Amino acid sequence: MRHFLLLSALVLLTSCFEVERNCNDFKTGEFEFNYVINGENKTGRFVRTENLSINYYEGKVDSSSVRWINDCEFILKSINPKTNSEKDDMHMKILSTDGTSSYTFEYKLAVKKPNKPLRAQRGVAYRIK
Repeated sequence: MRHFLLLSALVLLTSCFEVERNCNDFKTGEFEFNYVINGENKTGRFVRTENLSINYYEGKVDSSSVRWINDCEFILKSINPKTNSEKDDMHMKILSTDGTSSYTFEYKLAVKKPNKPLRAQRGVAYRIK
């Protein structure tokens, strides 16, 4: 009985916490994010409008169309894919926001490939404009 009361109190305390998600503040703007390739830290930048995302990374420019599913989720589709992997649509989800300065996001392939695990990655985007 004691364990049940302790568990109930714990559930009540943690259920009161709500993550801030003001996704509309991040639908458009200019953002930076950090990522790692082969153990090397890099910084990417992207400019997003309501329907377009222009990505700048490693001296390259890549554009994708943006299709919003709801206020916090959207699909990125490469406009001019050069490889088969660039043809895969990406599902992006804003998990939490920090005022109007940054947001935590998760991304994964929009469609699961047969016989391959669906891997989700997380990152943080910082507003620069």
